[in-house]
Amino acid sequence: MTSLTVYCQPGAKRSRVAGLHDGKIKIQLAAPPRDGEANDELIRFVSAVLGLPKSAVSLVAGQTSRIKRLEIDSLDDADRLLERLLTLTGAKF
Repeated sequence: MTSLTVYCQPGAKRSRVAGLHDGKIKIQLAAPPRDGEANDELIRFVSAVLGLPKSAVSLVAGQTSRIKRLEIDSLDDADRLLERLLTLTGAKF
């Protein structure tokens, strides 16, 4: 299991990795921040981007916060996962 902390911005037009915010991956989510919709979209989006099943990504902290901690069941380490997410923005790790 790999732990990954992200900064989320719900209510965007589309879900995307939008760079960094205070050293954390910033993810804009195409879901409103109500009834867990943004959390569900975060899991769906991160799993799709990383090419993993949704069951491999779980939200373990920050259910009602913009800063969220994910546990990712992957053979890759945290640095590799960050690198894969950041390639979507062109940002350097």
